[in-house]
Amino acid sequence: MRRAGKARYWIALLLALAAAAGAVAWSRLRKVEAAADLPMAKARRGEFLVLVRCRGELAAERSIQLSAPVRVSDLQIVWLAPPNSPVTQGQTVIRFDPSAAQQAIREHTAALRQAKANLEQALAQARITAEQDKLDMATSQYDLEKARLQASQQAIMSEIQGEESKIDARVAEEKLHAEQAAVELHQKSAEAKIASLARLRDQEQSELEIANHQVALMEVKAPDNGVINYLSNYSQGWLNAQPYKVGDRAFPGAVIAEVPDLSTIRVEAKVDEVDRGQITVGNAAVIKIDALPEKTWTGRLTGISPLTEQNFDWPPSRNFKAYIAIDDPSAQLRPGMNSSADVIIARIPDAVSVPAKTLFTDKGRPIVYIGTAHGYESRVVTVEARNPDEVAVKGLAAGSMVTLVEPPRNGDKK
Repeated sequence: MRRAGKARYWIALLLALAAAAGAVAWSRLRKVEAAADLPMAKARRGEFLVLVRCRGELAAERSIQLSAPVRVSDLQIVWLAPPNSPVTQGQTVIRFDPSAAQQAIREHTAALRQAKANLEQALAQARITAEQDKLDMATSQYDLEKARLQASQQAIMSEIQGEESKIDARVAEEKLHAEQAAVELHQKSAEAKIASLARLRDQEQSELEIANHQVALMEVKAPDNGVINYLSNYSQGWLNAQPYKVGDRAFPGAVIAEVPDLSTIRVEAKVDEVDRGQITVGNAAVIKIDALPEKTWTGRLTGISPLTEQNFDWPPSRNFKAYIAIDDPSAQLRPGMNSSADVIIARIPDAVSVPAKTLFTDKGRPIVYIGTAHGYESRVVTVEARNPDEVAVKGLAAGSMVTLVEPPRNGDKK
């Protein structure tokens, strides 16, 4: 009996030891599995860039605007060159409906023809009147000379005949004076009528030239080589504004499009007020274009607006505008493309950095979690600098694997 009880004792002891060993192994296995499940990142050593990130869009520093013709009403677009397509100097890019101007040409051509005919008729009538006046003047002059001749023969005539001859001479002289006044009146009247008809002819000629010029203005040509960019049409309100298209109407002088100089394209970005004091003209920048994510451009900060501008996004805010020149702009870039720019304000040449997501806090101290075969080990670090994506730290060896999420602590559920 004693031997049987002693054997059972040892068997129970061995089973307890085996269970304890299994529990320890299971716990270690779970820790290793947990370490393998959490996403990890490697601490790297190298140059660390201290950045100010800003968002904006591409814009050309120099561009030529194309406007609708002035002094032309009822302008309607009937054809447009494809948006953002390359154009050459002198190429037609916008056509307006020319029917109104062509109708004006026909009307003013007919009116000019009538005005010329009226002027020619007035000139001919003036010549006829002038010839008739010459004839009447000559007749009156002859009658006066004849009456004077008869009056001079008073010595060989009777007294009555002599007085009659004097009266006839005075009547002939008065008639001559009246004829001279009539000639002068006819001349002045003809000159006034001819001048009026000439002014009417010149006016119609001017209107015809304007109408011909307006027909020529119905085709807007590119002033230089570049790409055509159509601006927003606000005729339906700010909320419904869209780029000009075929069928839209434009008021005289409205700016329809622009041809930007692509060699002057740059980033116009918004900088928060808290970041304004950190950047300086001349800072280098790294530029990413949303439409071309596979490529990165370099540039340099060339200017900052002296005053803030109201941003009407929600929530409303105020920002400074920063201008960033692109070192080597390519032909793919177009005004209006959304972009981001990282302005480099400092460089740390030999720093250990980790992704910003790997940094946590414990009792107000920055820490990271290092994955090991036994689970996770927290490591207190010192932050040297930050940027939107990474943090430069001290107290961590390069190559260390750190977690991107905070591991569960004792008592927390996994």
